[in-house]
Amino acid sequence: MIVPLAKGNKFLLIAALSVSLLAGSQSAAYAAAAPPAAGSEISAAEYAAFLKDKFNLTLPAKVTRGEFFVDLVRSAQLTATDKSVTFKDLSASSPYYSAAKALYEQGVLASDTANAAAPLSAVHAVQIAVRAAGLQELAYTYPRAKADKAISSLPIQSSSLSLQTAQELAAAVDTGLLPSAYYRQLQAGAPVTTDLANLLIGKTLVFKGQYKHYIGYVGDADIYAKLTDAYNDSVIIKSEKLQKIVDTALEQGLVTGYNLKDSHYDPNFIESLSLVYGHSDLKHALQLVGLLRSEGIQAKVQFEPKTSAFVYLKEWGEPGVSDQYEVRQIVNGNYIEYAKEYDIAFEFGQAADKQRFNTIVSTYAKKNKEDQTGLLASSWWQPLYYSLTPLTDYKEITNNKIQIDRYYAQSFSLKEQSQSVIDGFKKVDPSVNVEHYDFWTDVPFFNYLNGEPL
Repeated sequence: MIVPLAKGNKFLLIAALSVSLLAGSQSAAYAAAAPPAAGSEISAAEYAAFLKDKFNLTLPAKVTRGEFFVDLVRSAQLTATDKSVTFKDLSASSPYYSAAKALYEQGVLASDTANAAAPLSAVHAVQIAVRAAGLQELAYTYPRAKADKAISSLPIQSSSLSLQTAQELAAAVDTGLLPSAYYRQLQAGAPVTTDLANLLIGKTLVFKGQYKHYIGYVGDADIYAKLTDAYNDSVIIKSEKLQKIVDTALEQGLVTGYNLKDSHYDPNFIESLSLVYGHSDLKHALQLVGLLRSEGIQAKVQFEPKTSAFVYLKEWGEPGVSDQYEVRQIVNGNYIEYAKEYDIAFEFGQAADKQRFNTIVSTYAKKNKEDQTGLLASSWWQPLYYSLTPLTDYKEITNNKIQIDRYYAQSFSLKEQSQSVIDGFKKVDPSVNVEHYDFWTDVPFFNYLNGEPL
């Protein structure tokens, strides 16, 4: 469904250039949702919620070494080789053996120190996290005097520690892997608390780039500059191997469009607290963030570059030249247009704010008539936003996704048309793996897919 704008303007594929189908209130005081202070720490509770959401991991009140090993290995997605390892105090039949072996092969454990059934001390938990986070080389640059100075605020006698232990604790302190709020827990012989264990696993994921990815918070003073920079730095995404498949499907009329994204920008947010909003205009994004601030909503913000591809018909005239899109003429004289767009992923501080988002957008960013006032700049007739978990007043549809290396193409369809989209891609390349899953989108976009009124 393509609707022309006024003469002389670009044609607009309303709300979703990326869709692929077979052919056929009152302002609230923002102080109520103030952003975290600059440099503030992510809480152990937030890390624990992440581990539960992504990996179904919940540490017990008393954390053993083996339980810490398993949770660290699962969350960091480490795998062991087939090569056997003999541990002094851990048999191959132990449920902790595979995790200990994976850590051993990463240089995190020595073969004689697994002792998985024993309680885990806070000091040793920090040492394991330092190694798992890849900070060993930094740690071992510390001369004894520098290490002693770095750990002078810890409640443990430096003279009782080996040089290696002092170095690893010093690296944890100086890099922030061990925040100052947890210093007091490092008493000699003290067991690791559940909070500290969750924090250390979470911090390890941060250092490995496996935690959440976001450019800031809605309430950050510099969020508008960060959004502007992210948008200006984004370009038309290209993936030769992937586009060979999806462009062929487009040329053959098997699909009418798709969008292309880079998995390096995936936010990795907690699904029950997050949703994704798609658009093409930077001014709209800046105003949307301002709108959320005015409504007292706080959320993390991740900018995801996106390229939408669709068929531009030759009867529309010459497509022209722009830094917002590229075109390629195909055999029948039509063009494939590749348009620069974006998705913004939000992770809300509470589920109620995620639910409110629909009302806010419907009121202030959903066009219902020509020349409508009181809306954000460049508001769409059918705004596009969606959640991976069910929401009241949203409709269930399907994503049909192909990923090759870091890039993926995705096409949204009605659930009953998903198989037709999959078949279209497989007609081009029978070997391609098309992942498909259901998710929940706003009603106007669902109506667009279903060919219903706005």
